Formats: sequence, C-alpha cells, structure tokens
Amino acid sequence: MEIQLWREILAPYELAVDELVVKFNHIIKEHRRAGIYSPIEEVNGRLKSISSILEKAQKKGIPLDKIEESIEDIAGVRIICQFTEDIYKVADMIRHRSDMRVKSEKDYITHQKASGYRSYHMIICYTVETMKGAREIHAEIQIRTLAMNFWATIEHSLQYKYKQNMPENLSSRLHKAAEAIIVLDNEMSSVRGEIMDAQNSFNIKAHIVADILTNIQNLYKVANQREVVKIQDEFFRIYNTGDLEQLTRFGRELDLISEGYRAQSLG
Repeated sequence: MEIQLWREILAPYELAVDELVVKFNHIIKEHRRAGIYSPIEEVNGRLKSISSILEKAQKKGIPLDKIEESIEDIAGVRIICQFTEDIYKVADMIRHRSDMRVKSEKDYITHQKASGYRSYHMIICYTVETMKGAREIHAEIQIRTLAMNFWATIEHSLQYKYKQNMPENLSSRLHKAAEAIIVLDNEMSSVRGEIMDAQNSFNIKAHIVADILTNIQNLYKVANQREVVKIQDEFFRIYNTGDLEQLTRFGRELDLISEGYRAQSLG
C-alpha cells in the first residue's frame, strides 16, 4: 500500500485524537476554574504508527482491506488519574457524553492481566468531520492512575526490547512491582480526602490571586498610581499571611473598586 494512501486512511484518526485530547483537557480546565477537584489529571493521545498497524494485522491475520474495521486502537487516548476511584468516575463520564458512543469496555483493574498490567480500556465510536463528510471511527481510551501508567510504560519498553519473550526473572520482578503499585494506589486512596482538600485549596487560592493581579494591572491604567501601589502592598501583606479568608475578602473589595472605575470610564 502506498504511503500517500496510508496518510489518507490515517488522517481522520489523527483528527479524532486531536479533538478528543482537546475535549478531555477542557474537562480539566472546567473543574479547575470552578474550584472543583478534577478526576482527570492529564491527557495525551497517539496515532498508531503504520509499522505497528502492519505488525498487529500480521499477528492477528487481518487482511489489509479489513484493517480499519478490525483494528480498534488506531486512534488512542490515555487519561491519567490520581486515584483508582477517579478511573471509574471518568469512565462513567464518557458513557454519558453525547459526542461519543461506548462500543466495549475492559476492566483490567478489577481483573488484571497475568503480567500485572492494570488499566481500564474503552472502545468508543466517534464522529469527525472531514472534507469528504462525516466519518465515524473507533478510538481506544485507556484510563489509569499515575502509578499504573509508570508500570505500564516500563513493561511496554521491556516487552519491545525482548520482543514479547521477556526473561522469567525479569517478568517475576515486574510482577512484584505491579503488586507494590496496587499497595501504593490503595494507600493513596486511603488519604484521598485530605489530598483533594489540599489541592482544592491550592486551586482556589491560585484563582483568587490571578483575579487580584489582573485587577491591579487594570487599575494602573485608570487609577492614581500611588493608590494602586498601596493596594498592591496590601495584597502582598495579606498574601504573605497565607490567610485564604482574608485574601478572598480582599479580592471581593478589589472587585468593587475596579467596578467603580469601570463605571466612571463608561460615564
């Protein structure tokens, strides 16, 4: 098959990956803007390489003209979560979206693979708009914790190096590492509430500070510079105390001051 034809085949899948990554990243932004903990920590996507597609087709005895209907992970998105509980929340979120339809699911967390691999896989049907019109394609979404992802990345590299024939002693050590990952994820889940509270406080504070600094910057354009310097000094004083309540109150007062100057400029 010619390279140009491969590019035409893969183009809609590349578009799907780009769009899905943007959409899942937007979920993160929406949560953080609202000061709410996001079950999604990080998102990345990949388009399966031509060599990987051919290798999989050969391994499974798939004819070249049946590749698109038989290989469902040409487009791939990986969603990383902090906690195991978040994985199931994200999976449920995907099930309820109107812009993608879940075709199949595999829970390798509850039923981990013999190698120790753990992750949650979903095959979705997703529609992209191309020059030739709408096109529904398959994409694989893998959802896992940071720890699961670390283990899976190492295991994948070793499997590639040994061409799926990893030495027994190395395989055994990887399996022990997988068991340690389970312990780590469980331990993190046990303190999940405290970690979420800490992260939410940080995100709320960061949002308030960003708004205050924007207001101060805008005041330099319309207010007396000496007065703005006083406001700025007061901000730094409150910020250094670390008191979120005082910082919130200061932010509200500054909003009123800024609103007053905006009203004057309009009048």
